[in-house]
Amino acid sequence: MSIHLYNTLTRAREVFEPADPRRVTMYVCGPTVYSRPHIGNARPAVIFDVLARLLRSRYGLVYVRNITDIDDKINAAACEAGLPISDISSRYLDFYHQDMEALGVLPPDIEPRATDHLPGIIEMIRHLVAAGHAYEAQGHVLFDIHSFEAYGQLSRRDRQELLAGARVEVADYKKNPGDFVLWKPSTEELPGWESPWGRGRPGWHIECSVMAGEHLGRTIDIHGGGNDLIFPHHENEIAQSTCAHDGEIFARYWLHNGFVNVDSTKMSKSLGNIVTVCELLEQAPGEAIRLALISAHYRQPLEWNDEVLTESCRKLDRLYGTLRDIQGWQQHWSDVDADEHFLAALEDDLNTPRALAALFDLARAANSSADEQRRIELAARLRASAELLGLLGSDAQQWFQTEPCGAISKAEIEQLIEARETARSQRDFVTADRIRAQLETAGVSIEDSAQGTRWRRTC
Repeated sequence: MSIHLYNTLTRAREVFEPADPRRVTMYVCGPTVYSRPHIGNARPAVIFDVLARLLRSRYGLVYVRNITDIDDKINAAACEAGLPISDISSRYLDFYHQDMEALGVLPPDIEPRATDHLPGIIEMIRHLVAAGHAYEAQGHVLFDIHSFEAYGQLSRRDRQELLAGARVEVADYKKNPGDFVLWKPSTEELPGWESPWGRGRPGWHIECSVMAGEHLGRTIDIHGGGNDLIFPHHENEIAQSTCAHDGEIFARYWLHNGFVNVDSTKMSKSLGNIVTVCELLEQAPGEAIRLALISAHYRQPLEWNDEVLTESCRKLDRLYGTLRDIQGWQQHWSDVDADEHFLAALEDDLNTPRALAALFDLARAANSSADEQRRIELAARLRASAELLGLLGSDAQQWFQTEPCGAISKAEIEQLIEARETARSQRDFVTADRIRAQLETAGVSIEDSAQGTRWRRTC
């Protein structure tokens, strides 16, 4: 089956046909490292990790996710802390790596930093100026949007509509209000690099064009990011890259994920409703957060509320319960193909809700089958399929005993269960029920079976 992807550039669902199946190229805009990542930052990291897993299952893939470590927000954080920008960016890049690893996000093949690409940035700007697509004004170098006829094609609005309501800096040195900065001067207290236009620093947009070009080539297969990047960031990337590369197509497929809304309101710092990944990891395992982030189709908004993690934990309990209760699949799941219905869902523009439904169908079939060999085969297929979503990678028994931050310890749980067993053996059912209630209050569910008492944590 072919993979179909929705291309923002054409506003159509298209068959994915890479230029070279042996080397599929994908560039995703990564974090600006000045604060702890929130779930809005985590969503594209998880979404494009799923896409990378799918692509790797049939192609050779080179996946680049950049690091923006030159930015005015980083400068402000460094100034406030009294530290060099390199200290701020390194600190928060470490936090980003830790949090993404906790969510099961695999590292990209290449993770370039803007600060390592200054020579290439200066060279691209020099080429744009020489070709008449950019001009110098008052120490700035700006891209002339009127020099590129297709400007606005990605966002499907004309220039006036693009500027209306957009965060476009108005300055008297611009030829057109929509012209965007390629290079800007730095004062003494700000970081800067020497260039033909004086000491300064690059604009945000040019950084990604250079990093994508240097590591993946002039034309890449897939470019991804959040909806908020369509304009101006990705629109400007297309303009400057196409002009710098003599009209060659910059990216063939453009993919964008929807926003995360907190209690039906768009998440933003101004509203004070930012939810960081590190805060969520104190409440639930990273795998539950990951499942929540793929529970809606990637192009749709994701509604985040107090019930999301609880529901995700319950769903994982059901899937891990199947793997725990069936023995024998562990030895050969890596040799088993993913379920065809599951794959069809992922191939249909990364339809993760339908793919998750296919996992639950597999779990139900495995649990209800009277044929032990069939149960083993279905459990193995469940595990193999879930691997493409980055789920079910933990030991099933360990999943039910994962200890969240500040939770009752495993030793305490087992002591209480032993005390309950003693009370039951003495027919002291009042004490036994009190201990069960105590465990439930502490977020622990117990189940009496022929093999003894089993327990699991709940979110």
